[in-house]
Amino acid sequence: MWGLANNLTGILIPHLRKALLLSNTQSTLVDTAAYLAYFITAIPAGILIKKVGYKNGIIIGLLIFSLGCFLFIPAANTRVFAIFLLGLFIIGIGLATLETAANPYAAQLGPEDSSTTRLNLAQSFNGLAATAGPILGTLFILSGKEYSKQELLSMPESERIIYLTQEASSVKGPYMIIGIILLVLATLFFFIKFPDIKEASENKNKSNFFDALKFPTLRWAIIAQFFYVGAQVCITSFFVRMAMSGGGMSEKEAGYYLAVYGFLFMAGRFAGTALTRVIDASRLLFIYSTIAILLCLAAINLDGNLVVFTLGALGFFLSIMFPTIFSLGIKGLGEHTKAGSSLIVMSIIGGALFPVIMGWVIDKNNDNIQRGYYVPLVCFVVVLIFALRSNENKRIIV
Repeated sequence: MWGLANNLTGILIPHLRKALLLSNTQSTLVDTAAYLAYFITAIPAGILIKKVGYKNGIIIGLLIFSLGCFLFIPAANTRVFAIFLLGLFIIGIGLATLETAANPYAAQLGPEDSSTTRLNLAQSFNGLAATAGPILGTLFILSGKEYSKQELLSMPESERIIYLTQEASSVKGPYMIIGIILLVLATLFFFIKFPDIKEASENKNKSNFFDALKFPTLRWAIIAQFFYVGAQVCITSFFVRMAMSGGGMSEKEAGYYLAVYGFLFMAGRFAGTALTRVIDASRLLFIYSTIAILLCLAAINLDGNLVVFTLGALGFFLSIMFPTIFSLGIKGLGEHTKAGSSLIVMSIIGGALFPVIMGWVIDKNNDNIQRGYYVPLVCFVVVLIFALRSNENKRIIV
């Protein structure tokens, strides 16, 4: 469910850009609102979860997430971008709480040696949302009606307002349904019993939250996750626009191809789960990040359908990066696991910053979407460096 919210932004950004008459840079504030919440919430969420446990942390995250979804109703009714951003910010608070609780919980539900495999498997179902989100968004949010600025200006004002109001209103149904399902999920989590894991070496004395940063692995994982999330959000946020401008597709076609990208992302997660059983996780991360760099170069320089096929392939090779970086980062932290998890979640703010940079690059290059893909390319170089400096069996060498 929280994967569904994240993967709807690839539809939401071009849609709100059209419905609210936003620039490329303005439309990326959708990402900024959600991922800024990750940065602000991560440490408080980590402290909260240390007090209430993983299960209650997940319940609280689901309830906050639901509240943010319901805010889309007044936002659409008024066509006020600030209310949309507030709703997305609250959704981000809920997501940050969920990430801080669920990722280390999944990683610790078994032997430490298989934590990477376990987390990849759990997040493979997040990949299912990467397929479902764009399909649902294309069916229920995108209208397929696209007018240039000149065509909108030439419309009678009453007709233009009706069109823009209809476009904004299409988000209400999907987000209201998500909000209701989240309330049901929170209720189920409340009544179903789950094991509450306690770190065996937990120190009862007060310790500094940032003591976890003494681990070099964690420091490098924070940096790598910052750049990786930035790259992933850049690619999904501008996928529809890239498919339309670089691939010559209609809005609806581009939306369905985003679903194909999501399907390949999901397939990559399941394949990665199997591969991490036989290939060192850091080595696999190195291979995938190298291929991602080459695919970004191809997307920048190719034309037509090849551009879209290249973006789809990126989905497969992005798939294992988040859980692999996460599990490598928290491995061996012991009593600092929850704090380390919060710090890695904080690094998700990369998703707030890099899309804005990419939008600015695109605007400065006369709306050339392909030039903007140099931004995720640079991000993957940083992930590659992290992979080179780490391995499964020993700490990173500083």
